[in-house]
Amino acid sequence: MFRTLTGRPPQTALPALATDCHIHLFDSSKFQSQPNGPAAPEDALIAHYESVQSWLGLERVVIVQGNAYQMDNRCILEGLDHFGEAARGIAAVNTDISDKELDEMTSRGVRGARIMDIQQGAVGMDDLLAINACVHSFGWSLIVQFDGRELLNHIRTLEQVQGNYVIDHTGKFLKPVAPDSAEFQALLRLIDRGNCYVKLSGCYETSIIGPPGYDDLAALSKHLIKHAPDRIIWGTNWPHNMATSRATYPDDVHLLDLVMDWAGSSENIQKIFVSNPARLYGFSPP
Repeated sequence: MFRTLTGRPPQTALPALATDCHIHLFDSSKFQSQPNGPAAPEDALIAHYESVQSWLGLERVVIVQGNAYQMDNRCILEGLDHFGEAARGIAAVNTDISDKELDEMTSRGVRGARIMDIQQGAVGMDDLLAINACVHSFGWSLIVQFDGRELLNHIRTLEQVQGNYVIDHTGKFLKPVAPDSAEFQALLRLIDRGNCYVKLSGCYETSIIGPPGYDDLAALSKHLIKHAPDRIIWGTNWPHNMATSRATYPDDVHLLDLVMDWAGSSENIQKIFVSNPARLYGFSPP
């Protein structure tokens, strides 16, 4: 195990009911990587994540289907059964899924469908609207990830989404753009339509500047928070699937400290970590 599961506490304690809106679970003893997906990383078990939760002061979690498992959602469902009302899930589904299956997953805590147009995701942008039509009546939102530099190509599709959706990983600009770029300004306009959230997560995956401040992603994150604090959520992105050794593994508490600083106020911290995820994912209100 090369992952760090505990350490010094955050510089500022999180508020009660703080929510981690993006983690993955992997358990090779029960679930196998599926065809067309990437290989699963080293096991990231429920017990491992519970250590991280306790370390960072998190109480609620959103478990996102990992690409390695494609549309085999059993691992996230096991996690939901374990965490109960303190958890929600994001599944990967196809357009052939039955209402019975959707109803069962909803009853177990699934509240969203994953659209992942890079890194061997199970469902891409071409199927976004069809998946949206399947899951909307069950109260599911979407989380959407693609190379943000292509956002202008996806605007018309995103403008047709029924209900809420989340743009993942601060827009996932695989080469960070400037806040005044056409792509980032288009992201702000999507937020202003009223059904788009943005998740701050995984800055280390796309930052060119890198640690300690990830200044290029810091600029985008601060701009998003200032523009629409009611539409921003956050996730650890644990277990940081792209990290394969202790040398490449990010510092979870440092990343949390950065976002707390970017938030700029206790009011924004409450929104990003508690109120916004509660509203989006149907947790009991704080």
